Amino acid sequence: MQLKPTIFALSSGATPSGVAVLRLSGPDSFSVAETLSGHLPTPRMAALKSIRTRNGDLLDRGLVLCFPGPASFTGEDCIEFHLHGGRAVVDAVSRELLDLGIRPAEAGEFTKRAFENGKLDLVEVEGLGDLISAETEMQRRLAIEHTSGGLSAVYAGWADRLTRARALIEAELDFADEEDIPGSVSDQVWDDVERLKADIKTQLEATQHGAFVRNGFRVVISGPPNAGKSSLLNALAKRDVAIVTEIAGTTRDILEVDLNLEGFLVRLVDTAGLRETEDIVEQEGVRRARSAIETADLILALIPIDSDAEWNQTSVAAPVLKVGTKADLLTAPSIGYDLVISSKDGSGISALIDAITSEVRKRWNGIAAIGPGRLRHVQHLKHTSFFLEEALSGTQLDLRAESLRLAGECLGRITGRVDPDDMLGVIFSEFCIGK
Repeated sequence: MQLKPTIFALSSGATPSGVAVLRLSGPDSFSVAETLSGHLPTPRMAALKSIRTRNGDLLDRGLVLCFPGPASFTGEDCIEFHLHGGRAVVDAVSRELLDLGIRPAEAGEFTKRAFENGKLDLVEVEGLGDLISAETEMQRRLAIEHTSGGLSAVYAGWADRLTRARALIEAELDFADEEDIPGSVSDQVWDDVERLKADIKTQLEATQHGAFVRNGFRVVISGPPNAGKSSLLNALAKRDVAIVTEIAGTTRDILEVDLNLEGFLVRLVDTAGLRETEDIVEQEGVRRARSAIETADLILALIPIDSDAEWNQTSVAAPVLKVGTKADLLTAPSIGYDLVISSKDGSGISALIDAITSEVRKRWNGIAAIGPGRLRHVQHLKHTSFFLEEALSGTQLDLRAESLRLAGECLGRITGRVDPDDMLGVIFSEFCIGK
């Protein structure tokens, strides 16, 4: 393990706070901690210590914990100072650490060292980042699964199968004259390679469809002008987000509101009314509305029950719920709608929320058992699948073996066994300082 400069950072968030945690990692962590607080406590046991300058001036009294490497988060010697969370206290201890030659950590540097020292792979790193930023229960569940190595184990299992396949093929190539290496030994690997290709296809679909857990399930509210789109947005958000008037074309731009429905992040998108218009600004609003419809996970097609308007967007890919609005004006049973609501008196709103939640759960139930990865994984999974197909359709055994090697390399890029430095920089830059 390569020794690197010792780093420190505030790992507990902005001050002031009840407690501030200053974390150190690197070869000088223990000696610096002894300089500031005296004899170190038993590893992983907190001890109350006086934190002093080299001149003996008291800075604070707090807990000190030490974590000897490699059994630490980063794999290096680590120290944590649990201080009082005032700005002056943190600044004073930080200045003393700077005077002792300890460098402030960059964003994600602790986690990057954990990766470099083999404590985490890239999938677990991404899961940790997702866990830190998780805002809903399903985001937390997905992040925990990735952080605990569940998805990494899937990828590692596939890599092992590829390694075994290559070993059998190379045994036939290298030892074809040996009696204990039958000439058709490689034939037994291709059925498993075919199954592996199918497994990767399933995972690829789950990853593409599962992005909604992390990025939000996009529900686009669409329809003609004055259909009650903005009123519905306000009713679902339970606050005045959009301006509502009787004037057609009031909404000109996209408005988004995030909801937490049973642990899922649902992103409501209010759009301009769909109609032909000579107004240049409104034309742009309509264009953006149509663009939002194309990227929707679910479309709420709002149609006022007191009008003869129809939903005529026939080329959309997402499911469509036809919602009759202004139900408070309804005098007779209405047909032709999936739901009938009134944003004015609230009727039908609960049923609409249930319908949206049901659509989200349908998507989740199709992918939950697989554990969708990030969209970064999609490119590498596609390349892996391409090389597997190349291996399956090939005729020369040595070239087929090379295709399997390239497939394994693509899988390795997902977990970080092989990955360019610029990609690593992008991933770790997403972390906050101190993690």
